[in-house]
Amino acid sequence: MNHDTTRPVADRTAPAAARRVTARLRRTAAGTVARLAGDRNDRYDRSGSRDTTAAPTTRPTTAAPTTRRTTAARAARAATAVLALALLATACSGGDGGDGGDHADQHGTEYRTGTLRVLASSELADMGPILDEAAKATGVTVRPTYAGTLDAVERIASGEADKGYDAVWLSSDDYLRLRPDTAKRITDETPIMTSPVALGVRPAAVARLGWDPAKVTWSQLHRAVADGKLTYGMTDPKRSNSGFSALVSVASGLSGAQSALTEQDVTKATPRLKEFFTGQKLTSGSSGWLATAYARRTDVDALVNYESVLLSAPEELTVIRPSDGVVTADYPFTLLTSARPEAKAAADRLTAYLRSPDTQRRITETTLRRPVVAGVRPASALARDQRRELPFPGSRAVADGLLDAYDNTLRRPSRTVYVLDTSGSMGGERLDRLKSALAELTGDFRDREEVTLMPFGSSVKQSEVRTHTVDPASPKAALDAIRADARRLSASGGTAVYSSLREAYRFLGGAPSDSFTSVVLMTDGENTDGDPASAFDAFYRSLPAEQQRTPVFPVLFGDSDRGELDHIASLTGGKLFDATRGSLDGAFEEIRGYQ
Repeated sequence: MNHDTTRPVADRTAPAAARRVTARLRRTAAGTVARLAGDRNDRYDRSGSRDTTAAPTTRPTTAAPTTRRTTAARAARAATAVLALALLATACSGGDGGDGGDHADQHGTEYRTGTLRVLASSELADMGPILDEAAKATGVTVRPTYAGTLDAVERIASGEADKGYDAVWLSSDDYLRLRPDTAKRITDETPIMTSPVALGVRPAAVARLGWDPAKVTWSQLHRAVADGKLTYGMTDPKRSNSGFSALVSVASGLSGAQSALTEQDVTKATPRLKEFFTGQKLTSGSSGWLATAYARRTDVDALVNYESVLLSAPEELTVIRPSDGVVTADYPFTLLTSARPEAKAAADRLTAYLRSPDTQRRITETTLRRPVVAGVRPASALARDQRRELPFPGSRAVADGLLDAYDNTLRRPSRTVYVLDTSGSMGGERLDRLKSALAELTGDFRDREEVTLMPFGSSVKQSEVRTHTVDPASPKAALDAIRADARRLSASGGTAVYSSLREAYRFLGGAPSDSFTSVVLMTDGENTDGDPASAFDAFYRSLPAEQQRTPVFPVLFGDSDRGELDHIASLTGGKLFDATRGSLDGAFEEIRGYQ
């Protein structure tokens, strides 16, 4: 395994806003690890060590655009993904293969010889079948725990990861290297596979724009968006693995930076970045939901995501890797410096297996990621022409500053109505939890964001409906007002779920085209008052197409009806969040990636 963790790091502290976001995300019960892609100009030899003189992985040049695989291949891919989730749900239980000797660790996480406890990106669920084969061949079982980006970073930085994990497996370690407190805790990084950030564009849009997919540049993409000819969706950079890499790709591509991205590069590119993000019509906390939402939205032309994700999309997309450069994830399997010697030996066996030619071929064919071992050809669906690697931020301050700029300056503002059940059954501890969750959430509202609290019982409590907009010049005033409104909530009445949702849509009306609009529904029970489900369904379907694009994100809480809330999410193109298995504030914070 490779021991290269000596890249320069910066001692600058992240902005306060970024630190607050980090603290909040650590409380989020679910999330995804960011695919933090970095500079991959250098190649890797078969042992996994960096070798800047080695010949590139075999990728003959071709001008043909990357398009989707055959129907049979897509079906096989879907089946593999389902199997992967099932296998990883049982922690890739392929055989222990160890020599005995269990050791108890803190937090209830037990170390077992032959089992590697891995803090991992959820996108690696598709590696389940291959890890199951690896367990049989090597005697090493991988037990993954999925975590969000900043959550994983903070666990490593604080030393908490040392107590319950042996390794981390993210899309890139570059962000970890930007922090001295995390860089010193990781070692033996072995790249397993790669995938570049790309655009998946509907073929009709490619034809309309007259593009040759093999020759499109970032500047052409920017021009098409600025002229109102191209719209797209991408995941939230603070909460999704692909979103951060997409943000870095756009910033690096439009800045023209030739080396590590600097604050000056970002500043130079800011006017063009603002124009580029006017074209973002969809945001999401996960690639899966983004693909589903995209399928509903005929007004959105493209998706920005990893090549492997785009090639697995449910509808035909022309995949464009900008000809002037890409950001690439290399998925390094990385040991923590605290790992036991036997864990290091197990990791050696595992990574040697994953980097063997036969396994590399299976990886590229089943996941559509690219092999890192010379001599193994990428899957036939992958274009072979090479791309320059775009620069990654040169310091933590640049990376965090870019995230902060995206949230508060570059992206469209959010407009959200929180439809809150304050019926009689919410009295006592449940209402206290709601008030606490809302107070906690105020630390996460963005500049320019419009927030409406709409409490309801037997009907909407109109006298208590309040709307506040976070003014960038004085954000504290709006945040304090929201906290005060939350403290004043009181429990009374029945539960009019559907009538209250109808009022939320009426309140939003024809939402401005420059905002991400959504409704968050929190209820602890079934609908008992007001309109029945059928009446809301009819009302929703009668709305203009533009208003139907506003999703509802229901939160399962207390005794609420899962089927009822699932139906609301499905009807409106939203997503159900479960607070019965985690915290209410965690569910609210997870929804932030979709607003």
